[in-house]
Amino acid sequence: MSGEDFDFLLALLLNGASIGMMYALIALGFVLVYKATDAINFAQGEFVMMAGLIAAAILGIEGAPLIAAIVAAVAIMIGFGFALERVVLRPLLGRPVVAVIMATIGLAAVLRGLTPVVFGGETRALPLPIGDEPITLGPMSLAPIQVLGMVVTLAFFLGFNWFFKKSRMGVAMRAVADNQQVAQAMGINVQRYFALAWAMAGIVSAAGGIVWGSMLGVDVHLALVGLKVFPVVILGGLDSIGGALVGGLIIGIVESLVAGYVDPYVGGGTKDFVPYVLMILVLMVKPYGIFGKRRIERV
Repeated sequence: MSGEDFDFLLALLLNGASIGMMYALIALGFVLVYKATDAINFAQGEFVMMAGLIAAAILGIEGAPLIAAIVAAVAIMIGFGFALERVVLRPLLGRPVVAVIMATIGLAAVLRGLTPVVFGGETRALPLPIGDEPITLGPMSLAPIQVLGMVVTLAFFLGFNWFFKKSRMGVAMRAVADNQQVAQAMGINVQRYFALAWAMAGIVSAAGGIVWGSMLGVDVHLALVGLKVFPVVILGGLDSIGGALVGGLIIGIVESLVAGYVDPYVGGGTKDFVPYVLMILVLMVKPYGIFGKRRIERV
């Protein structure tokens, strides 16, 4: 391999790792809800879209500071998470998990339909004061937004990893996910921890919406990032925070390598479906993902 080819490979790996970590940030929202409620939130992409639109709308007000947009997006998403749990999901407590899943699918459709009515259908910019000049690392370079995305992702993962392993609230949330009835019998307020999980997913969605919205622009199509991230969650394991990070890195790097080495010969598009092929292959070998907890049910 020539030096030029090696530099190209390194550039693909670095770019894939950075995008993969940004995928992992969105995947964290899936994991947080699943760890606490044992259900998959199929509206996670719409949460990201909604948070990005809120931040972009506030930044569009003349003289509005960035911190106001960030605080408003986080606060509104936390409130939305609490309200969603109280109004829509709490009545489903004790029902089959599929009922919660269908509720989130319906919510996703509602949010996709309402957001253009409220915010308009045009693509909004979400500028951050980080510049556009690529950050050069030897023969490699990264856009500043990708570096920021990596930093934000690492901060969230370290924080939530500590929360679930070391804090009493985090341990209680894990207990609720393992068995709601037993947790309630032990004196744990299941409803409170359900609400907390959705609020935490709202915080992650706000961070993801701002980062991804700054990179891609904000409109209804930003919700598609939720579908792009689904292979990441399945690959790493639905209940594993570390698995979401590893799955994001794997998917991001695979996408980058395929885009660099395969797409030029087939006209493009291969990188869009390869993650799903990889997801199916992993499910055939490890149905619970690389780091997912295996569950055995006796019937």
